Amino acid sequence: MKHPFFYLFIFLLLLSGCSGQNGEKTGKEQSQDRALQVGLVFDVGGRGDKSFNDSAYNGLEMAKKKHGTAFLFIEPQGEGADREAALRQMASDPNVGLIIGVGMLFSEEITAIASEFPDKKFVCIDYITQPGVPIPSNLQGMAFEEKKGSFLAGALAGLVTRTKTVGFIGGMESGIIKKFETGFIDGVHFVNPDVKVISGYIGMTGSAFANPAKGKELALGQYGRGVDIIYQAAGASGLGVIEAARESRKLVICTDRDQESAAPGFVLSSMTKAVDRAVLKTVETVLDGSFKGGSVSVYGLGDRYTDYVYNNNNASLIGSKNHEQVEAIRKKIVTGEIVVNETAVGQ
Repeated sequence: MKHPFFYLFIFLLLLSGCSGQNGEKTGKEQSQDRALQVGLVFDVGGRGDKSFNDSAYNGLEMAKKKHGTAFLFIEPQGEGADREAALRQMASDPNVGLIIGVGMLFSEEITAIASEFPDKKFVCIDYITQPGVPIPSNLQGMAFEEKKGSFLAGALAGLVTRTKTVGFIGGMESGIIKKFETGFIDGVHFVNPDVKVISGYIGMTGSAFANPAKGKELALGQYGRGVDIIYQAAGASGLGVIEAARESRKLVICTDRDQESAAPGFVLSSMTKAVDRAVLKTVETVLDGSFKGGSVSVYGLGDRYTDYVYNNNNASLIGSKNHEQVEAIRKKIVTGEIVVNETAVGQ
């Protein structure tokens, strides 16, 4: 016959085993409740642009896989006029602790909303500071060295071109896209002053980043004028430029992500901005408590957050000697021997 204390022990054991469901939550459940949830608002072009937006989304997928971070997202309508409402919707959700706006077009709205929700943390990718308006202490701007990266793209085009005529196609004609254009032109002329550069823009509003048909039309026009390499900085509109390169059997340099898979054999390279890695790093600063708002964090050439693609897929198009020259230029930019002024829009 078992001692009465044995039955008391079993009873207490069963009671404690049920407490995770009917009473106090288990440690695992408590940690899930405290887990960070991120709200992402896409730029014009939305998910599936194979560029800027997809890279931001991939960064949150990386955070989810590595840290179990949950996230929500909202896609813009039309030209993205509802971005303020989308940001406010995310900020009003009590479960969302970090809100990310993808793209420069969010800069003004996210600055205002961050001030309204001081208990939430905000990040704006490609943030543009506003004269006389301080960055809220809970908002972190994220910037890349796109002019320096574009300088490398230009050097590459200047070395590889056979017709001595190359092109640039931008999305929305704006200060930040002008940095892509001027950096590219400077890089072309750094290696070959005799190369002609033809430039074009898709439009003057945010919808210019979501018009592949117009991108293709402009690209076909440039290829028809003797251009053999086009550098495109046009978001989802760049998909049309890539298609034009394939049809014309000419070359294109893409932006933001490696887009070689969109037209194998015709993508000379891509000037990449590791938005995914930067988003992951930002999420990790929130998780470990080191997040710093009130400033702009720059992700540049030095640690290859801003870079260009050279791998087995495009090595034969670039050539090893050309790659060596571009890499030497990259190192000189990093050390300051070659000065590329990121803040200047003019050439």
